[in-house]
Amino acid sequence: MIDFELDEEQQLIRDTVVSFARDEIRPHAREADETGVIPPALVKQGWELGLVQSIIPEEYGGFGNPHSAVTGAVIDEELAYGDLSIAMHLLAPRLITVPVVEFGSDELKKTLLPAFCGEDFQAGSAAVMEPRIDFDVSAPATRLVREGDDYVVTGQKCYVPLGAEAQHFLVLAGTQNGNGSGAVHPQALVVARDTPGLTVGERERNMGIKALATTGLGLDGCKVPGDHVLSGGDEGSARLANLSRVALSSMAVGVARAAYDYARDYAKERHAFGQPIAQKQAIAFMLAEMAMEVDAMRLLTWEAAWKLDQGADATREAYLAKRYAADMSLKIADNAVQVLGGHGYIRDHLVELFLRNARGFATFEGLAIA
Repeated sequence: MIDFELDEEQQLIRDTVVSFARDEIRPHAREADETGVIPPALVKQGWELGLVQSIIPEEYGGFGNPHSAVTGAVIDEELAYGDLSIAMHLLAPRLITVPVVEFGSDELKKTLLPAFCGEDFQAGSAAVMEPRIDFDVSAPATRLVREGDDYVVTGQKCYVPLGAEAQHFLVLAGTQNGNGSGAVHPQALVVARDTPGLTVGERERNMGIKALATTGLGLDGCKVPGDHVLSGGDEGSARLANLSRVALSSMAVGVARAAYDYARDYAKERHAFGQPIAQKQAIAFMLAEMAMEVDAMRLLTWEAAWKLDQGADATREAYLAKRYAADMSLKIADNAVQVLGGHGYIRDHLVELFLRNARGFATFEGLAIA
């Protein structure tokens, strides 16, 4: 039986993240979006919560907590409720630590994980998306070819979070049979920043998530050691993809809930013809539908997360959750703009920011992991 009741530790984590998102992240959301800069002091505060270090084994300097997709979903939603860009920045190191903890070789864990257990924020990243109209996360165009004990990776990536800062990248590439024939299989590997042939592009100019620094990444015959290729095969790649879908779905829930709460509070305070506009039937029905959809998004997402925690295949559930969350977060954010009327279109209110950020979920792949 599916059980969505949080245990005592999960509830404590949620309460801590809720307070941090409300009191620290949200007040910086507008300025960070306008300037494209997240205050270093805020990043340090987020790092001190231990959200990255929590699942890293104690032998590498972490806290050694078991990895839970449900716990990750809770964290992702609450941080994104404060602001999506800041949430993605704070959690970017998980893009590489989570896969390495689950599927990395012992040598790779010893080399990489201790760097993410220090006192200061350590940037990490993943290069998943590609600048192609036919990009398919299950069959990436970036190619990985074996050469003796090493591997060579070649391709182009985009939407790489913290690309200018990260010292290691989790790269998604495609492998085929030795003769280059047959189906393409997705394969994750870790590429160090100083690898010959790796180039980091200029910062991308995005419609939303403007405070999150994303770049392109070029891989021109980058040779990596064999122990930098993650294990798990197709099942491991599917699990990582589903963990990413759960994270992005959870963040979509957070953005949608933020938009709904903002619109609801505005409608209660805004008066027209002697009464709050929230009492107008059209507005009331719209708000009710928004609230229902937020809960529906979360239930779909948690179902996928719960299955992942049981070690089951959650591809169907994670895919449906992500598709539904992408559609509904955009609809809810757009409805929030409508509730505010003309005020919703100006930067005095955050709903226009929520709308721009929500628009990206239909495109995002691999920008977060639960």
